[in-house]
Amino acid sequence: MAQSLVLKARMGKALRLPMGSLIRIVNTHGRQVVDTWAFAETDISEFMSMEHSRVHMGRVNPVAGSVLLTNRRRPVLTIVEDTSGGVHDTMLAACDIYRYQMLGCTTYHRNCTDNLREALGELGLVATETPSPLNLFQNSSIKPDGALVIEPPIAPAGTHVTLRAEMDIVIAFSACPQDMAPTNGADMMPKDAEIIIL
Repeated sequence: MAQSLVLKARMGKALRLPMGSLIRIVNTHGRQVVDTWAFAETDISEFMSMEHSRVHMGRVNPVAGSVLLTNRRRPVLTIVEDTSGGVHDTMLAACDIYRYQMLGCTTYHRNCTDNLREALGELGLVATETPSPLNLFQNSSIKPDGALVIEPPIAPAGTHVTLRAEMDIVIAFSACPQDMAPTNGADMMPKDAEIIIL
C-alpha cells in the first residue's frame, strides 16, 4: 500500500528506502522546486553525484530512463516516469545562508542545506558535506552565449517524477525555500509538495 507524506513548504524530509523501491515526488501546486539527495544507507560518504551522473547520462538535464550515479560511479536512482515537462537541474548547488546573504537577507533564512542537515539528523545521520542536489522541477539553462539563467519552473500542478532506488539508500528532499528570486515561480512563493512511497 502506498504511503504518502506532505513535504511542507521551506522544509526537508529524509527517508530510508530499500533497493527496488519506487518513490514519487508530486508537484502538488505546480512550479515548486524539490532539491533531492540520495546516500548509500551503509555509508553516507557515498552519495548521488551530479558531476558523475552528467558524464554517465551524456546529458545536463535528466529524462525518464536516466540513471543517476554516486560519487563511486554506482547506480543509485533511476528516473522511471516524468509527467512534469521534463525540466530539471543538475548544475546548481543547494541554497544556503551565504546565498541569501548575497541576495541581501540580513536575518536567518531557511535554506536547502540546513533542511538536508536537519532531515538527516532526524535519522541520526550527519553528512560530511552537502552534495549538489538533483533539483527536480528547477528551470535553469545555459544560453548560447554561455549565460546561466534561472527561470520559473514549468511543472504544472499535480505532475510528478517517479524514482527507483538502485541500492539501499537514504533519500532526502527539500521544498526549496527560495522567495527572493523566481526559482519557485513568478510569485516567488514556496509551496508544499507530496512524497509517495509506492
